[in-house]
Amino acid sequence: MIERSLRTPLLFGSALLLAAALGGLVVLGLQAMLPGLSGNKAQVERIVHAYLLENPAILRDMMERLQQQENAEAQKAQDGAQAAVPAALPALTAPFASAWAGNPNGDVTVTVFMDYACGYCRASLPGLAELTAKDPGVRIVYREYPVLGEASVTAARFALAAAQQGKFRAFHDALFASGGPSTATIGAALAKAGLDPAATQKLANSDAIAKEIDANHQLGAKLAMNGTPAWVVGKQILYGARDYQALADAVAAARKAK
Repeated sequence: MIERSLRTPLLFGSALLLAAALGGLVVLGLQAMLPGLSGNKAQVERIVHAYLLENPAILRDMMERLQQQENAEAQKAQDGAQAAVPAALPALTAPFASAWAGNPNGDVTVTVFMDYACGYCRASLPGLAELTAKDPGVRIVYREYPVLGEASVTAARFALAAAQQGKFRAFHDALFASGGPSTATIGAALAKAGLDPAATQKLANSDAIAKEIDANHQLGAKLAMNGTPAWVVGKQILYGARDYQALADAVAAARKAK
């Protein structure tokens, strides 16, 4: 998902822009109300500047209102996405070739959308591994969701090509362990997974793989995903990094809801 650490600076920047716009509107308003100032823009700007300095809480109030509006919009999108899950489940829970792990007949499916350049995805891997080790009733379905640049798209293509050859997990684990997607790390992951580079490259360039990535992006749009990782556990949507306990709790809730 979009890093939380970025949200405060973004909000602050937005509030500054709003403050500038507010100042401009006040200038225009004063010029309209006081015709004598219409030719003295500098004087009006000084008045507005002084007023904002004397009332800095305006900026705080603007930021709070902006945060409230943003939260309300995000909640509305997530509520709509949650309602869309049941109809999307067949597409969500059908793995692409060997892009799955755990029990193929598990009673709860955890579908995870990941990007190989995503640090939060990498941070979630230990919890996911612990979940599959401790819960024999869980099936994991991996969906390639490259959103962090061209290198991510290339890595996703190769991962799906590895899946078509029955070696998704080997490639997936090797590439995440490398620290991020690049020509060198993708090549190293192919070698570690025992895949032929030329044959895998040919598969990676196929229409079938392009369609799979496009379909995943369409699913993500329906489910209000604006980044990675994102999870569908039973009929629940989770956004952002999750540890073992959070995933185990979501699986337990999904079982209870059956």
